[in-house]
Amino acid sequence: MENNRSSNLTKIQLNTFDNGTEVREHHVMISLTDASRTLTYADQLRLVAEEFKATRKELGAKTVFKRYFLSDAANQADELMSYELESPEYAVSIVQQAPANGTKVALWAILMTGVATKALPSGLHEVSHGPYRQLWSASCSNLAKDSERQTKLLLNEYVMRLLNEGCTLEANCVRTWFFVNDIDNHYAGVVKARNDVFVTQNLTDQTHFIASTGIGGRHANPRVLSLMDAYAVTPLAKGQMGYLYAADHLNRTSDYGVSFERGTYVDYGDRRHVLISGTASINNKGEIMHRGDIRQQCERMWENVEALLNEANCSFDDMSEVVCYLRDPADYAVVNQLFEEKFGGNAGRKATPFILVNAPVCRPGWLIEMECMATKAISSDYPQF
Repeated sequence: MENNRSSNLTKIQLNTFDNGTEVREHHVMISLTDASRTLTYADQLRLVAEEFKATRKELGAKTVFKRYFLSDAANQADELMSYELESPEYAVSIVQQAPANGTKVALWAILMTGVATKALPSGLHEVSHGPYRQLWSASCSNLAKDSERQTKLLLNEYVMRLLNEGCTLEANCVRTWFFVNDIDNHYAGVVKARNDVFVTQNLTDQTHFIASTGIGGRHANPRVLSLMDAYAVTPLAKGQMGYLYAADHLNRTSDYGVSFERGTYVDYGDRRHVLISGTASINNKGEIMHRGDIRQQCERMWENVEALLNEANCSFDDMSEVVCYLRDPADYAVVNQLFEEKFGGNAGRKATPFILVNAPVCRPGWLIEMECMATKAISSDYPQF
């Protein structure tokens, strides 16, 4: 199918990694155009669901993971789940991060061929292929007293779920996402809880951390202050997972009391997966660059991400998808134009699926942040993916 397909109401972006093996990987972004803003949420959701169903059928692939971006989760999540109840085999992430173009819903989905999927008693979702098991967890929450207690409980429960599958946070978790309700006030509690739990799991600045995004986002229940998604792989041999630093551009997050890696990668016999954490306009001293200037912050953000990708022997051409977070949705027109010029298939570069959503970054001075995944064909002694 076409890598990008648009109609008057919808936009479908697709990236496919196909190196001739059984497992083909697809990242799909489905969003609504400005023309759809006159439609109700129910109509917009129906359009997204229909486009996804048609795309999945055309690709002949299984759904591995979905994330829905909503404009008003409290009033939208229940209706959305009516589309998902028949398919419990994959993880479904739902977060209030409004599509920045003013529409009500967008979807990022990962699909693969040659895999088996199922829900596990541990609460995780398994994607199996060859010797490997991918373990996805999505939209985990609780109603503990504050963001610190909620995050600590989330992580401790996740540790137990991994143990039930013969895994550990230290050896198998590749990436996490934390969506923080009112991040300016509640992020500190998330950071403290993560630091405290990680120490108990042998995750320190002397060992390693985990790729992560900590960003503004909301659950349907306003009492949920910390919402978590996570991704792990088993089995992994020693050295099969690596960590990215780009020290000439970025500092270690532990320098300012935070515990995550700038990026991780996992090598398989036939491909390398790279997962870049939420990355903003920062220098190698941990300082915010270009305060108040959205264009320059966007450029510095790209420079930092490119440095991380290069450290993994990848480039922007290897990216599978991008999620970009804007603190102020009024910056959408400027940033969308920049992204279209760079990643929309112009200037000889293939198009990369991307979505811009409204989500405050963890420091008020940051206007923009992005995360991405990349896949590159390699040859190594590890079993094929």
